[in-house]
Amino acid sequence: MRHEVWFALALGLLLVPPAAAQSAPETFTATATLKTAAGASATAPVVITITRWTTDAERGTVITALKSGGSAALKKALDAMPEAGTIQVGDQNAALRFARAIDTAGGRLVTVVASQPILHVGAGVPTAKPKAEYDLAFATFEVDSSGKGTAGDLAPAAKLKVDANDAIVVDDYGTEAVRLSGIAKK
Repeated sequence: MRHEVWFALALGLLLVPPAAAQSAPETFTATATLKTAAGASATAPVVITITRWTTDAERGTVITALKSGGSAALKKALDAMPEAGTIQVGDQNAALRFARAIDTAGGRLVTVVASQPILHVGAGVPTAKPKAEYDLAFATFEVDSSGKGTAGDLAPAAKLKVDANDAIVVDDYGTEAVRLSGIAKK
C-alpha cells in the first residue's frame, strides 16, 4: 500500500535542514490504530524517543543511497549510521537510524526511520511472514508548538523508493494503513 498523503510533507524532511539542534532526548507518545476493511481494529501504544537528529551530511547519504541503489542501498546506509533513538509499538522495539523535523506553520513535522521492521502486519495476523525488502519501519507525524498532535502515519514494515518525480514513496507491507493519534511530547 502506498502512503503518499504524508510523503509530500515528509519529503521535505529529507531535503530541508532540521528545525533545531538536539539538546536533550525528545519522547513522543501516541496510539497506533489499524482498521481493516472488514471492520476489525487493533490499537497499540507507541513511544518514539529521539536522542539525536540526523545531520545534513547523513541526510545526503540517505538520499544518494536511495536514488542510486534503492531499498537495499538505503538499508545499508541506514545500518551504517549511528542510532538516533528508538521506536516502540506495543512490546516491539527498533532502533531509529534517521530522525528529521521541519518547522511548519503550526509546529513541526517529524519523520523517523528504523533500519529494521517493527512488525509484519498482514492478512490480519501481526506475526505474518516478512517479504523481501520490507525491512524498514517508518513514521511521520506533526505536532504543534506545545508538542501535541492529532494525526500521523506508521508503516511498521515498509520499503522506501523514489518515484519518477524524485518524491519519496513508502510501500507499506500491510494492506491497511496504521494511523497515529493522540500524539504528545512527554
